[in-house]
Amino acid sequence: MATLSGNEYLNRLQAILEAEAEAVRDIPLSDAYDKAVELIVEHVNRRHGKLVTSGMGKAGQIAMNIATTFCSTGTPAVCLHPSEAQHGDLGILQPDDVLLLLSNSGKTREILELIDLTRNLYPQIPFIVITGDASSPLAEAADVTLFTGGAPEVCPLGMTPTTSTTVMTVMGDLLVVSVMERIGFTVEEYAKRHHGGYLGHKSKEASTRK
Repeated sequence: MATLSGNEYLNRLQAILEAEAEAVRDIPLSDAYDKAVELIVEHVNRRHGKLVTSGMGKAGQIAMNIATTFCSTGTPAVCLHPSEAQHGDLGILQPDDVLLLLSNSGKTREILELIDLTRNLYPQIPFIVITGDASSPLAEAADVTLFTGGAPEVCPLGMTPTTSTTVMTVMGDLLVVSVMERIGFTVEEYAKRHHGGYLGHKSKEASTRK
C-alpha cells in the first residue's frame, strides 16, 4: 500500500474507529445476559464458588482482564490457561465454580478440550461462552451463549484479533457492571479491595465522605 497523506491517514484511522464502534453498537443483546449474570451471582456470590475465565491467545488476554475486573468488584475470579489446565492447573476448579470461556471461532481446540476435562472432574459446573459463531461446537456445548455479532476484524488481513477482542472486552464489562448492580456492590467494598494507586486513593476518599 502506498504511503497515505496526512488527511488520508487520518481518514483511515477514523474508518477503523467507526468500524470498531459499529461492532460494539451491534452486539446482540438478549435475555442470555440475565441468565449469565444469574449463574455468576448464584455460584460465586451465593454458593461462594468462583468465576473461572479462559481463552487461548488474544482471547485469553481478554479473559484475564475480565477476571481481574471481577475480582476488584466483589466477585472472586481467576483466569485458567486452557493448555496449562491439561498439566495440572485444572485442580483450581471446585464444584460450585462457573466457567466463562472466550473463543471468537467457537472451535478453539484447547477450549473444547477444557470443557471435556471439566465435565470429567465436575459434571455440574455450568459454562458461559462468548463467541463470534453462535452455531459453533463451543456454543452448542454451553449453558449460556453470548454472541459477539461476528463483525469482521479491522486488521487489513482480516485475521488478527482486533474487532473481536474489542467486542469481547465490552461484553465482559456488561457482565461485570450487571453483577455489581445485582449484588449491590458499594464504593466502601471497592476501597477494601483496591488499596494502591490513584483508584485506591479515590475510592477511600469516596467511602469516607459517606
